[in-house]
Amino acid sequence: MEKTTEKDSRYSDLEQMPVAELLRNINNEDHTVPDAVEQALPQIERLVTVTAEKMKAGGRLFYIGAGTSGRLGIVDASECPPTFGVPFDLVVGIMAGGDKAIRKAVEFAEDDTEQAWKDLLVYHISEKDVLVGIAASGTTPYVVGGLRAANANNIVTGCIVCNTGSPVAAEAKYPVEVITGPEFLTGSTRMKAGTAQKLVLNMLSTSIMIQLGRVKGNKMVDMQLSNHKLVDRGTHMVMNYTGLSEQEASELLLKHGSVRKAVEEYMHTR
Repeated sequence: MEKTTEKDSRYSDLEQMPVAELLRNINNEDHTVPDAVEQALPQIERLVTVTAEKMKAGGRLFYIGAGTSGRLGIVDASECPPTFGVPFDLVVGIMAGGDKAIRKAVEFAEDDTEQAWKDLLVYHISEKDVLVGIAASGTTPYVVGGLRAANANNIVTGCIVCNTGSPVAAEAKYPVEVITGPEFLTGSTRMKAGTAQKLVLNMLSTSIMIQLGRVKGNKMVDMQLSNHKLVDRGTHMVMNYTGLSEQEASELLLKHGSVRKAVEEYMHTR
């Protein structure tokens, strides 16, 4: 397959460019990413729909990847509990090389076609769950092997890749292909491809959580109150929903631990 993510940059002699020109050219390339994501919206819709259905029935969402792709999956998974108040094991991010690879690359970890399934078995993955493989190139053996094993076990599979006709997309039942083209720095898929993957992950998890009822209006009513900023945000949400004073809203929020519970209690006692 031809990897457009590995094609030569459209720009040459980068080391000779003034900083302002470097930044302008990187920004110009970044502008193309949302358009590439837009082309994949029908694919994203299909993946969101089937994943939400599975999760409404008690399933979980798993991400697997290597390098930047793996880290992006872990970031998205780790942000779901504080943002939406869901259990920490409802959305799970796994990367080649394990947690130590989050900070430091583990040599050849992504080349093992069997390790992803072994990693998933630790979580007792089953037919109730959904597995999404994340791989900019679309060729990562760790991801290909994980998806293949999941398919063999009747698990719904999806992917987020940035090349067409990839082995990862061929394995995924619900592929998402965002074609971002050559990187500003040749082959550096942490740039445009990584940005595209992050945008798709934002869409995927946020849309699913809305489908699961974890948003009211446009507010994160189930967010964890893990710092003063979030307590303040939650207090103002309660004020808006109930008409209470700031002090009353804060006391009600802290008593019940979430905006949703505080508002429900207030409405119940009216």
